[in-house]
Amino acid sequence: MAAENVDIILTMREDLLRALKRPAGDRRWAMLIDLRKCVGCHACTAGCVAENVSPPGVVYRPVFEEEKGTFPKVARRFIPRPCMHCDRPPCVGVCPKEGTATWKSRDGLSAGLVMIDYAECIQCDKCIRVCPYKARKRDEGRYFSARAPFVPAYEKRPQGEYGRTWTREPQSIPKGTARKCHFCLHRLKSRMLPTCVTTCNGRATYFGDLSDPGSLIAKVKKATAGKTIRKVTDPDPARGKVIFGGSMTEPRVYYIL
Repeated sequence: MAAENVDIILTMREDLLRALKRPAGDRRWAMLIDLRKCVGCHACTAGCVAENVSPPGVVYRPVFEEEKGTFPKVARRFIPRPCMHCDRPPCVGVCPKEGTATWKSRDGLSAGLVMIDYAECIQCDKCIRVCPYKARKRDEGRYFSARAPFVPAYEKRPQGEYGRTWTREPQSIPKGTARKCHFCLHRLKSRMLPTCVTTCNGRATYFGDLSDPGSLIAKVKKATAGKTIRKVTDPDPARGKVIFGGSMTEPRVYYIL
C-alpha cells in the first residue's frame, strides 16, 4: 500500500508505539489540531463523553464555532478545545494542595501531562476559575437520566482517569471535583491513541511525541510552521474576542489556522 494512502491513524499508532519505548524524559506528548480540516461534526466530543463517562456539564473536548467576515463574504471556523497541558499551568499554581491534588507530571507515561487526584481535591474551584482556556469543569455528580425512573448501569460505569479507577455511584468521588481532559492516559497505557483522535472524521487532530522528528505530528507542525499557533480566539459573543491563554502558558496543544 502506498504511504499516501495509509490512514494517518495507523501512522500515528506506529508513532505511539515507538514513543512508548522511549524514556519518559525524552518524550513530549502534544496535540496538533488543523482547524482547516475540522468540519464541526462533534464526533470527538461525543466520543470523549462516552469514553470518560462524563456527566452533564463536564465536557473535556468542546468544539466552539466562530464566524468571520462580513456578508456576503463570511466564513465559519470550528475550534476544538481540550486541556492544553501547559508547561506553565496556572491551574497548578493556584491549587492549595499543589503537588497532591494537581500537578505537572515529570515521570512515567504521564510525563508532561497536568494531573489531578480527585481524592485530594478540596473542591475550592480555584483552578477552574484561573484556567484561561476554561478547560476545567466541576463535576456536580448529576446523571443525564436523573429524571428517568432509574439510572441505567452505563451511566454508573467506572472510568479510568489519571492512572486510577473512579466510580460514578452517588456521593462518590469525583463528585464535586475539578475534571478535564487527560489525553486519554488510560488509552495510552493500553497502547491506543486518545479517543478524540480516532473519532475525528476530518482527521484534523494529530497526537504523538513532538520530540520525535520522525513522528507525523512533528512533520506536520514543521511543514505548517508559518500557520501554527498556540492560541485561538474565544468565539463566545458574550465575552467578545478573548485570547485563549496565549503562548505564555506554554500549551502542548497547537492549532493550524
